[in-house]
Amino acid sequence: QVQLVESGGGLVQAGGSLRLSCAVAGHTFGSYAMGWFRQAPGKEREFVAAISWSGSSTDYADSVKGRFAISRDNAKNTMYLQMNSLKPEDTAVYYCAADNRRYYGGTGIYNYAYWGQGTQVTVSS
Repeated sequence: QVQLVESGGGLVQAGGSLRLSCAVAGHTFGSYAMGWFRQAPGKEREFVAAISWSGSSTDYADSVKGRFAISRDNAKNTMYLQMNSLKPEDTAVYYCAADNRRYYGGTGIYNYAYWGQGTQVTVSS
């Protein structure tokens, strides 16, 4: 089965930057959509960013527009989330998601069949 492994999380001061990576292990068929979601303590999982298989379509949550950038390198089977100007409210577990049934998954969590275990991002004030 497809396995997604996130990395790059950690502790950072407000205003700092981190780059998350999502490595795809296993086997996939055809095109697939990917995205990032996050979940803070006591809150539901929320959409962060999405990208189509080719990278031609992207979407961002309003809270991260202008600060985060999603990208992918299909040759390396890896997706990235560059996070700049981090704020304490960005603190959450960040999850990588993928689906090989479609080119683009959009904002809905139920459009993604595969999920990573998450990586913790903590932004101090």
